[in-house]
Amino acid sequence: MRTPEILAPAGSEDALLAALRCGADAVYVGGKQFSARQNAANFDLPQLQRAAELCHLYGAKLYLTVNTLVFAPEFPALAQFLEAAIRLGVDAFLVQDFGLLELIRQISPDVPIHASTQMTIHTPEGALWAKEHGISRVVVSRELSRKEIAAICKTGIEVETFVHGALCMSVSGQCGLSAMIGSRSANRGRCAQACRLPFSAKGDKNGCALSLKDLCLVPYVAELAEDGVASLKIEGRCKRPEYVAAAVTALVQARAGETPDLDTLRAVFSRSGFTDGYYTGKRQQMFGTRQKDDVLQGQKVLPQLAQLYQKPTPQVPLDMHVTVQTGQPAVLKLRDGDGISVSVSGDVVQPARTKATDLPQLERQLGKLGGTLYTLSGLQADCDGTGMLPASAWNALRREGIVQMNAARIAANTPKYTMRHITLPALPAAGQHTIQYRIIQKQWDSQSATLLKQPDVEALLLPADTVSDAVPAVCRERIFLTLPRFCADEAKVRLWLEQAKALGFSHVVCENVSHIRLCRSLGLTLHGGMGLNAANPSCLSFLQREALQDVILSPELTIAQSRHCTGLPTGAYAYGFQPVMTMRNCPVQAEAGCRNCTHGLTDRTGRTFPVYCHKAAGITTMYNAVPTWLADKQEQLSHSSFLVLDCTLQPDACSVLRAYQNGEPTKEAMTRGLFFRGVE
Repeated sequence: MRTPEILAPAGSEDALLAALRCGADAVYVGGKQFSARQNAANFDLPQLQRAAELCHLYGAKLYLTVNTLVFAPEFPALAQFLEAAIRLGVDAFLVQDFGLLELIRQISPDVPIHASTQMTIHTPEGALWAKEHGISRVVVSRELSRKEIAAICKTGIEVETFVHGALCMSVSGQCGLSAMIGSRSANRGRCAQACRLPFSAKGDKNGCALSLKDLCLVPYVAELAEDGVASLKIEGRCKRPEYVAAAVTALVQARAGETPDLDTLRAVFSRSGFTDGYYTGKRQQMFGTRQKDDVLQGQKVLPQLAQLYQKPTPQVPLDMHVTVQTGQPAVLKLRDGDGISVSVSGDVVQPARTKATDLPQLERQLGKLGGTLYTLSGLQADCDGTGMLPASAWNALRREGIVQMNAARIAANTPKYTMRHITLPALPAAGQHTIQYRIIQKQWDSQSATLLKQPDVEALLLPADTVSDAVPAVCRERIFLTLPRFCADEAKVRLWLEQAKALGFSHVVCENVSHIRLCRSLGLTLHGGMGLNAANPSCLSFLQREALQDVILSPELTIAQSRHCTGLPTGAYAYGFQPVMTMRNCPVQAEAGCRNCTHGLTDRTGRTFPVYCHKAAGITTMYNAVPTWLADKQEQLSHSSFLVLDCTLQPDACSVLRAYQNGEPTKEAMTRGLFFRGVE
């Protein structure tokens, strides 16, 4: 059984010090751009260099998060940033955007890449896909049980799992709510934490139905290690250093088999206590908000927590060997526990006037290692018994030895990578297309055949678990099966696909990488859904090599940004109540119960957001309060190969289609989505 790494967040240099001095094995940080926590202080390139040197001095790893969606015009700046970070010797990149994955591989074929939790890998098929693509580690979705995590560990890829910190209501942090209501994209590091605002299924103006307690799996560290988890991750790049110190300390204690200090951990930050989340499979008492008492408890423990990281703690044992020969320079050799060694020379040894230098004197002078990360583990001395040096000379020799040892440790622990010079292509521009429609329905119904008779209706998109032989055989080639963005029961998804294939259905809309691998293995025709978050031409190029025929672009793109997405046919989400959250724990059930289901959550402004369960997949979806409407703006989307009309919550799909065919405006409440206003 391997010992799992303790991985700490650092949104600032002080938090980085706190993590290392308290015993973290690795730290993850973000740059000033391209990270999923833009509200943190984060690191510019000089700060990133210092962070890398400090981590490597401590023998720790430094992981750099570049786990956001990237738009085409940002790629030149992104490429420069990546090149600089690779030269600094970061130990791995965390990535969610396939285009960014593609770019990193172009710049350096051997730098380690970790799949961010926002890639929504939550099944063995997804992990195997990552393994086949040279990804060295997956950060699995936070919504998994112990059994589900253990199954992914068995694939042989390194598994990193969150064990402490805030939980997103939407699976893997893939949330569209913040972007939709405030243009602040969670997928681009600008989440406004809309889930912490008042939402209620029963009209409670003070209810926070989407706010989860913080996760704490510290008591389960031994189990996670037994199951093969490689890295225990703490969430919190926006948190203060004291929080990092408390979380790392608790995990160090738990990993060592000691009783962790959960009281202090709870006091420094909690939302009405902790939850074990989805780990035990119970999913009870998960909801909570930060209360006044939580804040007061934090204020009490902050001073004592600050003491944990104010000064370096001796962590690295040093063996020393000293040569003291009269008439020759004193020589000090140092060797750490990793076998890294240095040798430094000092002043010439003088004949002793009174007492010659001996071992006790050397132990007193050379053992003064306070203020460093070293502790003296052994000292050997070759003394001729006649020579001496003053204490100041031994102090100077010790200091120089530590300087050289620091430099040697940094050099030894800093990875070197192959670098390639790349030239980015000019921004492409999409051509024009005759408008075609793909219509999403809940199931095959009386309207479906009528819709398919329309020459501009290319396909109907139906849930894979609903199709049957009731669909006329002649129509099945124009039925694209849809799959849930998240379903931990992979065997169930495979069964749906196998049954559908046996009936003659062959087209599938993939929402995550597990779908891609699974559908390819079954010989099905692949299309990409919004869950893939396609947002740039590099991503489209990648998906094309994955055998996808086309893809629905991220709804966070503006029309102007979508025109750069070429190389693979693309679609735009042009109508419907857009899904903004996919959840494994139903907030309506938690507040009102299934028997009293209201099928919606009302926010503080009185808007109601529809909420519906997909029981077969074990998920709940929250939709935007009003539909996206672009019937009268379609000409601006003529570069799209097809437009998606999502009639999941609209029973009269025929009327929607007619409105779009005629380019009609609507008098009902609606939104233009993010097509014109975009996101931060």
